[in-house]
Amino acid sequence: MPLMPHRAALLIIDMQEEMMPIMHLPDRTIETIAGLSFRARASNVPVITVRQQGCGDALPELAPRDGELVVTKTSADAFLDTDLDEALVRLGVTEVLVTGFATENCVETTARQALSHGYDLVLVADGHTTSVRTQPTDFALPDQSIAHHNEIYRHIDFPDRSVRVLTAVELDFMAPKPDTHQGTRGKAGDVRRV
Repeated sequence: MPLMPHRAALLIIDMQEEMMPIMHLPDRTIETIAGLSFRARASNVPVITVRQQGCGDALPELAPRDGELVVTKTSADAFLDTDLDEALVRLGVTEVLVTGFATENCVETTARQALSHGYDLVLVADGHTTSVRTQPTDFALPDQSIAHHNEIYRHIDFPDRSVRVLTAVELDFMAPKPDTHQGTRGKAGDVRRV
């Protein structure tokens, strides 16, 4: 397979009006994602809004701009029965930056599927959130769930993929640098599409 130049895309998952009342720390997460999407657009990085069918419009602060891709999904997996993969291929994307709601459901499922579809991955450590827990439950507390998933992705091993966990401030939209954990192949900036 020929080497492709690195190109990132930002996914904003399920940051929708009907989800807002059940989000843990929504203001902080919205502010983080809004700042990151502003920087992404300024760097010509595609911003893709992924929304759950039947859950309302994107939050106003995170509304897609004219001409940006909006993917409507019917499951936790943004790739399942959608045109997300085809759109990413068409855009020449080699790495997805995952943000949104809910950490252990749609964010987690889409992140793993991105790896399975051949993309490098950045889980934006401070750019995803989960639901509030209003009563005793077997779910981890929200902050623990977010920290737990960030830690999983710091240690996940996926063949021929770079997996990084970075805060929004740490992101520079550049190709991952080769190291022993990240799994980047070829020379820095070149990615093989499998």
